[in-house]
Amino acid sequence: MKGYGKYFTKKIIWFFITLVAAIILNFALPRLMPGDPVAMIISRVAQNINDPAVLRQMYESYMQRFGLDRPVIEQFFIYVGNLLQGDLGLSFSRYPRPVSDIIAHALPWTIGLQLPAILVGWTLGNVLGALAAYIRKGFDKALMPIMLFMGGIPAFGMAIILLTVFSLNLGLFPIAGGFEQGLIPHMSWRFVFSIIQHYHLPFWSIVLISIGGQAIGMRSMSIYELNADYVKYSRYMGIKDRKIVGYVFRNAMLPQVTGLALSIGAMVGGALVAEIIFSYPGLGTTLLQAIREGDYPLLSGIALIITVMVLLAVFILDVIYGLIDPRVRAAQYEE
Repeated sequence: MKGYGKYFTKKIIWFFITLVAAIILNFALPRLMPGDPVAMIISRVAQNINDPAVLRQMYESYMQRFGLDRPVIEQFFIYVGNLLQGDLGLSFSRYPRPVSDIIAHALPWTIGLQLPAILVGWTLGNVLGALAAYIRKGFDKALMPIMLFMGGIPAFGMAIILLTVFSLNLGLFPIAGGFEQGLIPHMSWRFVFSIIQHYHLPFWSIVLISIGGQAIGMRSMSIYELNADYVKYSRYMGIKDRKIVGYVFRNAMLPQVTGLALSIGAMVGGALVAEIIFSYPGLGTTLLQAIREGDYPLLSGIALIITVMVLLAVFILDVIYGLIDPRVRAAQYEE
């Protein structure tokens, strides 16, 4: 395909440049946080020890164990070397548990919540936006104010509304958690039903926000395409409206496909907020605990995983966009 090799190469280069910048920031930013994580560990494990010499010895031992007694630049190269081996380090707050093990337990909950919610919200939003642009009249006038309202609510606001209405007031769904408290995870109908009950509110808090923004964007693009010259010319030539509309919504969908990558980035943050509010056992709740406890390795590991997820989503969708839109390949070929 003309120009696609150049387009693909540029995307790969920018992907790795962004990844390197993300690794540097993931290492540096947690260390700029106030507080001493080792002192927090000592305060938990040595509550009954009053001897300053013993406490000092314990402090120095933990500093050496975590490598915090070394220069920052040396810590960075050790961090990068461990990353290349797939080692995210040991958690400060849950020592000696590896960070990778903690993330491995939390990540399936986050992916299981976010990915379906993002895709459902994106699909429903684009369908409603396309219908609003095509049907117009009463449907558009009734739908758009609702979509504007839903799209304008912040992630924590929607989560609190659903929690207040459907959990506290109506009592239809549990308040918090990923499953019933005290229930041991195992394959049984009771456990599966408990997961489904706890899943609804975090899921719909993400979906409803996504629908609003996607519907507004799709409606605007569809109206622009419906008023384009090629649509007027096609109708003048007697081409069936159904065929014209197919091309219209295909063209209108292209920016939305790229927007899906951006929405994934935005919804990652929104989903983490939903997890925190509902105490859902995913990366959001784990991230909040890491921030509270000054757990540098766990905080860096979660931030890196989230960054890689967003970068991969953007990269894959950019590649798909280049495949389905010939104008992208033509632009790269002309350069």
